[in-house]
Amino acid sequence: MATLLRRLAMPGRSSRRCLGVFLREMHSRTSPLNPREGPRLLAGGSLPLTTYSSTHSRWQHRKAADPPEVELHRLEGEDNGIVEVLMCRHKARNALGYVFVSQMRGLVSSLSEDSAVRVVIFRSLVPGVFCAGADLKERARMNDAMSDSFVHMLRTLMTQIASLPMPTIAAMDGAALGGGLEMALACDLRTAALTFKRPLCVCLCCVSAHSAQMGLIETTRGLLPGAGGSQRLPRTVGMTLAKELIYTGGKALEMGLVNRSVEQNETGDAALREALSLAREILPQAPIAVRLAKEAMDRGIEVDITSAMKIEKMCYALVIPTKDRKEGMDAFIEKRPPRYTGQ
Repeated sequence: MATLLRRLAMPGRSSRRCLGVFLREMHSRTSPLNPREGPRLLAGGSLPLTTYSSTHSRWQHRKAADPPEVELHRLEGEDNGIVEVLMCRHKARNALGYVFVSQMRGLVSSLSEDSAVRVVIFRSLVPGVFCAGADLKERARMNDAMSDSFVHMLRTLMTQIASLPMPTIAAMDGAALGGGLEMALACDLRTAALTFKRPLCVCLCCVSAHSAQMGLIETTRGLLPGAGGSQRLPRTVGMTLAKELIYTGGKALEMGLVNRSVEQNETGDAALREALSLAREILPQAPIAVRLAKEAMDRGIEVDITSAMKIEKMCYALVIPTKDRKEGMDAFIEKRPPRYTGQ
């Protein structure tokens, strides 16, 4: 441990790479799996080679000129460092089809290596929906092997989102069902817009409020959550409530799923506006410290408290030699706002 900490303190060393050394060592002591077992994957872990070619051939008729289903939008000016992932599969309500997932995986992969990005917001350009979940029409055309491979691809996407080094926010201005909610659960934070139904009577007791529809509805389709929902939902809302929501396929009315909820506005982007407000609170903080705090929490929650404390200690050691840490101390002493550079 002392040797590893000395390596972590070396200037210019990647924090995630060094922490990864420790985590791989810890995993190798506990994991019984043989890395040679199972089907061989393509680079990036998308699909087993045994079924990729047949899966790919079904959608290779998609023309290169087709409009993108997922895009990136980098904010500028005072919001520089905030990036929006725009979901724009209008005809299918952002359903998780092969092309959509493939494009999303490529964008998320590029973001994971971009040190200039401080916050990522996942949002929809389709009115009234965040993501409608699996593309069941497309899934119906797959055989069992292709379906298994696609679900693996989908699960890998959610892991990619959860593994992004910077904070992520899901702005839900509409329905987030099945895989759509699994995508939101893979994000660090969630905002949702409330719609108020106001009857003729204007007394407050007659005003009902309900949130953007959220739920893991797979059991109503003869399935179970297969892209991480059965694991991330209990970690978010607790085991008892998660079991109720998954067993019944019911819709969730917030129930601890969202960090901030706001009343929907006339333009239908209240959740996005709240997500931007949240991102702007994160933006001024030291980016290395924020990333390492995320790493410590995400890794620590998966292990026992003794191992988690070691992870926290290692992350803390990584932030000590940074220029941002010195800038934070100097700014406090000099009673001025810090100017963090991510170094």
